[in-house]
Amino acid sequence: MEAATQLFEAIRAADAGKVRELTAAQPAVVNARNPQGQSAVLMACYMGRNDIRDLLIDNGATLELHEAAAAGDLQRVKEFVEGNLQFANNNSPDGFPLIALAAAFGHEGIVHYLHAKGANPNAVATNGTGYTALTGAAANGHASLVKWLVQNGADVNYRYAKGYSPLLVAAANGRLDIVKTLVAHGADSHARTDDGKSALDFATAHSHNDVTEYLQGLEPAVN
Repeated sequence: MEAATQLFEAIRAADAGKVRELTAAQPAVVNARNPQGQSAVLMACYMGRNDIRDLLIDNGATLELHEAAAAGDLQRVKEFVEGNLQFANNNSPDGFPLIALAAAFGHEGIVHYLHAKGANPNAVATNGTGYTALTGAAANGHASLVKWLVQNGADVNYRYAKGYSPLLVAAANGRLDIVKTLVAHGADSHARTDDGKSALDFATAHSHNDVTEYLQGLEPAVN
């Protein structure tokens, strides 16, 4: 089995020891890409393995713009964008807007910077997921970033795959702080997924009692 294939298997298995072994034996493998065009660093980011991400970077992995956005390397992002402001609205090879990548991983400084350089906070992924910066921030529990995004033009009622909205996902995850922020900025608390589930349904099903109580309080009183 070739080293690149082994590397991606080790990342998926969260086997930092194997990654260390492979990169020590074949240093060039740190810049390997899978058939989808994802680099080893980007895969580690997606897997939530910051230890492997940092191991790859420390061993010489080259960060392209989208990888820097996902990894939280603001200085590297600036090196690209300052050279060409159009890069602020680039997508990753697998279809995610840069600002959405940075938001999904909670890199507030990069989100703020890209927005200041003209990135569209409502840019939609081109890979069929429909993800935006706000959906990524809400789904991953980055409360302060959610607040900043809705204050800076993010569509609070954006609907994506199967009719989900940031509010529906926040309710399902039990994030009362995010639910309150979204509602305060105009999120429709009665929105439903394509199969008819509301934010209240999700909160109740997952026993998020504080979210359930809050959403019930938004319901009109019954005389």
